[in-house]
Amino acid sequence: MSSINAIDAISHLLEEERERVARLWAKRLRTETYEVDIPGRDLRAPLRRLLDELNRLLKDRGEDAVRLWPEVVRSHGAYRYGQNFEPEDLSREFKSLEEVMMYIYARRNGGQIEPEVAELIAELVWEADAAAQASYARVLKTEEVRFREAAVMESVLNQVDVGIMLAEVDGTVSFATPPVSRLMGLPMRAVVGARAANTLNPVLTQVNARHLTGEPFKVSDMPFLRALKEKVPVRGVMMVVERPSGGEATLELSATPVWEEEGELAGAIMTFTDRTEAVNKTKALQSAHGELRRLQGRLLQRTRQQALGQLASGAAHALNNFLNVLRLRITLLQREFKPEHLDSLDKTVGQIGELVARLQEFNVQRTQEQPTDVPVDQTVREALELARGELEQREHPVYVDLDLGGAGLVRADAGFFRELVVNLLLAARDRMETGGRLRVSSRANGEPWLTLRIEDEGPPYAVEELTQLFDPLRRDTGAPQLSLYLAVARAQVERWGGQLTAENSSSGHGAAFVVRLPRVHEVTASEAARTEASRAEVTRPEAPRRFQQTRRVLVVDDDLDNARMMAEVLSEEGYEVQVAHSPEVALGIWDRRRFDAALLDAVMPEMSGWDLARELRKKSPHALLAIVTGMDVRGQNRSSLALVDAVFRKPIDVGALDDFLGQAEGGGGAGEGGTTPPSTPVTGPAGVQH
Repeated sequence: MSSINAIDAISHLLEEERERVARLWAKRLRTETYEVDIPGRDLRAPLRRLLDELNRLLKDRGEDAVRLWPEVVRSHGAYRYGQNFEPEDLSREFKSLEEVMMYIYARRNGGQIEPEVAELIAELVWEADAAAQASYARVLKTEEVRFREAAVMESVLNQVDVGIMLAEVDGTVSFATPPVSRLMGLPMRAVVGARAANTLNPVLTQVNARHLTGEPFKVSDMPFLRALKEKVPVRGVMMVVERPSGGEATLELSATPVWEEEGELAGAIMTFTDRTEAVNKTKALQSAHGELRRLQGRLLQRTRQQALGQLASGAAHALNNFLNVLRLRITLLQREFKPEHLDSLDKTVGQIGELVARLQEFNVQRTQEQPTDVPVDQTVREALELARGELEQREHPVYVDLDLGGAGLVRADAGFFRELVVNLLLAARDRMETGGRLRVSSRANGEPWLTLRIEDEGPPYAVEELTQLFDPLRRDTGAPQLSLYLAVARAQVERWGGQLTAENSSSGHGAAFVVRLPRVHEVTASEAARTEASRAEVTRPEAPRRFQQTRRVLVVDDDLDNARMMAEVLSEEGYEVQVAHSPEVALGIWDRRRFDAALLDAVMPEMSGWDLARELRKKSPHALLAIVTGMDVRGQNRSSLALVDAVFRKPIDVGALDDFLGQAEGGGGAGEGGTTPPSTPVTGPAGVQH
């Protein structure tokens, strides 16, 4: 069996692959020791010298190279000490050399490496490591004896949390304590002993250093350079860094110039302090303070009791949408994973639903109205007299031009209607900071509607402003209470059967609040009787609805998560489900295909679920229709409730929903296998069918 000459093999390897070995060795070394690539600083140079010496010894001295090679490496240990390497960094360095030589040799020899070659490489590398470590320790011991006081001081500084860096007059960094490296997340050995202008920029780039505002942190922003230039202390400079190990840190940098006894500038001292926790707490407090101020603004609205009710109702609606998605996800998880791990979570959802129901009680307990026939023009004049002082007695007064057309009467509460006009006048005034004129007009634009417009000369609304103006939970730093009041006012007008909107003027200047209300007409007794009879006819179903076995279900909800999760859960129960994200789409789908049932979200932008139920009932008198809502339905009138077969409150009880949809023909109810819904449904936290 032939054997290979390991010395010749390694010598040939270094002769032909010397540059490649040096390049890969330097790359691994940089990775192992977090070395920063500094322009103008060649990390390969000392490695090339070691490889050249090893190759020379192998060729000239043969087997003696193993004994002589460590002597060559001794000076390398002292050299690395001068570069602020740690002893473990030396071990990593020679381990990397062993890995690189083995890797390159194996690639040259078809993936094979002879035992003799591997043994010689390992012996050379670890003999070199031992020699370098001994040299490093000798230099360290000498330095400790020579500079014992400095060594003790450095040991103390290594234990404190504050990093300290010393810089000379020319900007050269002469010393940095270990905490500087810990705080920055990178070893700072490459910076020490070099001009900061040349070495700091790569460090700042690697840690993605930036100011609190997000702007990149430049070398010129370093406090010690500013202290050297301006010859004054620089304190409280904040820097955010990303550490290679993960996470961000916020550091506070401060610098103080150091003076010689003769008054000459000797350099500067800069400190690094970790302020990450303090900054995070400050942000949390600022956020909480901002939320508190916005909440205070909302609660200071004139209609405080109604505003609180609307806030509770709006918050409950938004929260219930999230809870609905959560409950549906839990239902799926209970089928696929261990149900016992999720029972407590499902119980918590039920408790939150009960809390939301209690919050919604605020909206029910509102001031009792006394609807009467209110003369619109007269009420507008009364409101103007009440608001005139606040409109005109200001630095920039606002005057009102009236254009009242004798519009007639509306059915409303006189006091609430007067307050509505006053607050809309003041809201329009607030849009004209430099003063101007408001135009208030009333018209009977066709039967049976009456329109009241309050136009201002302020800037037109942006499109997104118009869509969010009546959102009670909108975050508006300028006037946080305005949207809440407008939401309350819109709900009030809708209870009177009307509409409150905002629109930009057709001229391109200014905007207007528009109130549309049903106009009151004089009617005879016979007309009143016919009207009452027609209302009763609408309320009463055409015929008892027969509940066939339900298979095809249409889910209508403008919230995508709610709609998709509802469809997924029902599909798991065996239903064939289709989703529509708007009433318009739902009507189109319903015309193209027959469905057995529909689940309708109560609150949608284009059309409410109740209005959609009315349209679907005309098309399919015997279909199962249910309202799904996070709102309180006690404000709905009897005719609307009579249109549907059930009302389910979010978060939905999937079992109750399945029982509702699973009704089979002949399953009970009024008449011949059907059921006639009562005039007033009973709804619980999860929803109860009629």
